[in-house]
Amino acid sequence: MPSTLTHLQCSRPTCGAVFDHTAPRNLCPQCQGPLLARYDLTAARRTLTREALATRPASMWRYEEVMPGAPPVTLGEGMTPLLRAARLGRQLGLDRLYIKDEGQNPTASFKARGLSAAVTMARALGIATIALPTAGNAGGAAAAYAARAGLRCVIAMPSDTPSAIVLECRAFDAEVHLIDGLISDCGAFIAQNAPKHGWFEVSTLKEPYRIEGKKTMGYELWEEFVGALPDVIVYPTGGGVGLIGMWKAFEELEAMNLTGSRRPRMIAAQAAGCAPIVRAFDRRAPASEAWENAATVAAGLRVPKPLGDFLILADVYASGGQAVAVDDGELMAACRDMARLEGILAAPEGGAGLAAIQRLVARGHIARGESVVLFNTGSGYKYLEAWKAALAG
Repeated sequence: MPSTLTHLQCSRPTCGAVFDHTAPRNLCPQCQGPLLARYDLTAARRTLTREALATRPASMWRYEEVMPGAPPVTLGEGMTPLLRAARLGRQLGLDRLYIKDEGQNPTASFKARGLSAAVTMARALGIATIALPTAGNAGGAAAAYAARAGLRCVIAMPSDTPSAIVLECRAFDAEVHLIDGLISDCGAFIAQNAPKHGWFEVSTLKEPYRIEGKKTMGYELWEEFVGALPDVIVYPTGGGVGLIGMWKAFEELEAMNLTGSRRPRMIAAQAAGCAPIVRAFDRRAPASEAWENAATVAAGLRVPKPLGDFLILADVYASGGQAVAVDDGELMAACRDMARLEGILAAPEGGAGLAAIQRLVARGHIARGESVVLFNTGSGYKYLEAWKAALAG
């Protein structure tokens, strides 16, 4: 069942320019918007069925009709467990709470999905060196998949990135640059140096394929809910590629007549110390403004202005969803609840999602009988400094 990838298209509604997918590409050259992969969904529908999927390997590459068409660079990513969180649900007053535990991916985070797809296409297109800024887990995943593919990897990350992630990147033989500042400063470093050194930038939404790996979370939910979708999805949102990707998956599924038009309400969870999407949502703005002096223990949420902010907000608005910010004390307390009641040592970002659910239930915005999926985007084992501080308190 070959890929039905046909072209790339600019994501900005005011542009929509179309490009060939057989050459390396970053942003749209006409408007600098992110590019999205497009498929022949009529052809894909002929073979992409739940019955066919039941016979395929338990990997995100099982959705091959709607994935990049190249030999996968894979470490077994995807098909993470959807865990019924009954005890936690009872505490919150929810009958159907689930945790999608992305910490069980290779490199212990959801970033494995996107980087597997990005590195797959980088290798296929003859790229020798990939480069990216990262707040943490994307760097570890990029380094691992680059090592798997035999590519060089250059990473810029804030100097206060959790130590386990810095060590992980160096273990995979990546070239690591520690920058005094935020991910935006790291992005400026990569953007400035990539053209000089011939690095291909795989920053969030600056290439078309990380979103293709992330969208498989949406396809998996469609399988796990037996051809349906949950009522509510709560997603810790830094760069927001997973939220954008899942919405893209739902659009593709509907276009293939594999679901109806009903979609989950998408909840973007952020940290109060860096909440540009929440501030824009509260103002009903189409895009965010850069957040000054961003600070949070949830490293992956410390993104002052996501490149795809207009896509995140459009998807949240279209779904009837919300954007919610919680402080570091709340999100780490939620992490402790997840560990105590469900045996999951979550990343702080996952705790932000749980704390957001608590707030929305208290406000009456999530009903007891609704099906709610919380994404725990990574393993707490990579955030030992944050956990040590939380337990000491």
